[in-house]
Amino acid sequence: MRRRWLQLFLLSLIVFSLDQLSKEWIIQNLARYESIEPIPALGAYFRFTHSYNTGAAFGIFPNASDAFLLLSIVIVAGMMWFYPRVPDAGWITRIGIGLVCGGALGNIVDRIRHGHVTDFIHYIIPNVTSNISNIADHAIVLGVIFIIIDNWRLERMTKQQKEQHTTQADENSI
Repeated sequence: MRRRWLQLFLLSLIVFSLDQLSKEWIIQNLARYESIEPIPALGAYFRFTHSYNTGAAFGIFPNASDAFLLLSIVIVAGMMWFYPRVPDAGWITRIGIGLVCGGALGNIVDRIRHGHVTDFIHYIIPNVTSNISNIADHAIVLGVIFIIIDNWRLERMTKQQKEQHTTQADENSI
C-alpha cells in the first residue's frame, strides 16, 4: 500500500510541477492576452495565449473562483479518501486519481496565489469554438476519463468472473 501512495504522490507532483512551471513561464513571458504560435504551421488552430480564468476548467462558469477553490479542495480530499479503496486491478483508476489530484492542486495554488487560474493552451476550431485552458485542466479531464473507463473495465471483469463462476457451479451440479 505504501508503494501505491508513493506512486500517487509522484504522479500528482509531476502534474502539479509541469502545470506550475508552464504557467510561470507564461506569466513571465507573455502579457495578458498576448499570443505566440509554438508551431507556426498550426497557428490558426493552436497557440499559447496568456489568459485568466476565475471559473472552472476550460472557462466554464466564470467569476466563481471561491466556489471552485472550495470544490477543488473537496474533490482532492474525496480522491484521497477513495484511493485506498481502489481494487488491485484498478491501476488505471489510480493513474486517473493522480492526474485529477495533481491538476486540481495546480489550480488550487493559482486561485490562492493569484485569485484566478492562469490559462494559456489555446485551441481554435474555426466557426466552432476557441478555448483557452492549462495543463491542470487537461490532467483533470484525462484523469476523469481514465477513472470512467477503468470503472467500466472493472465492472465487465467482475461480471465475467461471476458468469464463469455460475457456469462452473452449474457444470459441477450436473
